[in-house]
Amino acid sequence: MPNQHKKFQFFPFLLCLIIPLSIGAIGGFLTFDSVRTWYPTLNKPALNPPNSIFGPVWSALYIIMGISSYLIWSKRKIVSGYWWAVGIYVLQLILNLTWSFLFFYQHQIGFALVEIGVLLLTIIINAFIFFRIDKVAGWLFLPYILWVSFASYLTYSIFILN
Repeated sequence: MPNQHKKFQFFPFLLCLIIPLSIGAIGGFLTFDSVRTWYPTLNKPALNPPNSIFGPVWSALYIIMGISSYLIWSKRKIVSGYWWAVGIYVLQLILNLTWSFLFFYQHQIGFALVEIGVLLLTIIINAFIFFRIDKVAGWLFLPYILWVSFASYLTYSIFILN
């Protein structure tokens, strides 16, 4: 049986990190003004963390997504379903960015609430697909699932309170 573990490849790994971090940067650009002006005016639930928490948490999650996607990329030649995994991964990145656009840029809390439900479902599907290819890659999505579940609660609460 040929060795299925490939040697670490720095540039593909870097690209796998840059892609989700770029989505985060675009989202940050879209939300920058609203985080300082509109968001503070909203009624928020008691469990709403301070704004200083969101940047580091999202940055860590984007890095974890990148690591997970690299693990999947490294097995692209030896597994079936690789392109399904890529497709769902790209879809959840687009949905991730869309939530920021709807909530912070458009101030459409209700639409953002529906959208984050779709995002959460897509992330869970993504985790299962990744898990079938690489167990570690799938498990790495668990913090993302938990955080978006919490973000769903926050979005719902903000929708109800405003």
